[in-house]
Amino acid sequence: MERPGWFGRGGKILAIVLISAVVVYPFLAVVATSLSSESDIAASGGLVIWPSHPTFEAYRYVFSGGIVSQALWISFLVTVVGTALSMAATIGMAYGLSRSGVVGGRFFLATALFTMLFTPGVIPMFLTVQKLGLYNTLASLVVPSLVSAFNLVVLRSFFMNLPAELLDAARIDGLGDWRILTRVVLPLSKAVLAVVALFYAVSYWNAFFNALLYLNDTSKWPLALVLRGLVIGGEATSAANEGIVPQQAVQMAVVVVSVVPIAAVYPFLQRYFTKGVLTGAVKG
Repeated sequence: MERPGWFGRGGKILAIVLISAVVVYPFLAVVATSLSSESDIAASGGLVIWPSHPTFEAYRYVFSGGIVSQALWISFLVTVVGTALSMAATIGMAYGLSRSGVVGGRFFLATALFTMLFTPGVIPMFLTVQKLGLYNTLASLVVPSLVSAFNLVVLRSFFMNLPAELLDAARIDGLGDWRILTRVVLPLSKAVLAVVALFYAVSYWNAFFNALLYLNDTSKWPLALVLRGLVIGGEATSAANEGIVPQQAVQMAVVVVSVVPIAAVYPFLQRYFTKGVLTGAVKG
């Protein structure tokens, strides 16, 4: 293959710079606005790129113990517990469905795949959650979405591609299914497990629709639902009403707080991401 000329290299560099600028600009504006004073926001028309009088008042308000701070703790709790339970349930189902000879394996696999094509309606799901006694509890944010059919298929496909000879050798050595799973299968599946865990964590952290449906107690709202109320609904905070903190600065501060945890975790899992998706994919 011929090396690209100066025109081709220049075009690639220009494209990368433009795409990077388009991606970075909104983040820069959000962070700058969250650090801006009332005068900076008024002077820039609402969108600040470089605050002339930076202040952390919006972040002090967010972490001062109000509804945003409570929602941050709830989102953290739901994400950690939900991801752990979802991983346990998905790994167990995927390993069981990947083994041949499991009684009812085809039925349970078909049932899981059916949910990918036909999702339940809002009203049936609401009535089910209510009948199970989960309404207005944090469990309603986890149980209805405990297992993702897509993640189940990815893990099952990966487990099926593991060398059968390795598992047979472990069984000959006297290991049962539980010890084979924990000592042989899971150590070989770190990449795909990291990807699936990231998928679950992001979905739990950003989910707001289940909270909107199943929680009528505002003290139990996760961060995503509070953010929706601040940014989309335009609900004002008490500090903004008193003129202490600009409303738009509080909105952008909540956006930053909601993005930073996942953005901080992603670099540690990024090296597993491509490998996990490719090795766990269904190959034709």
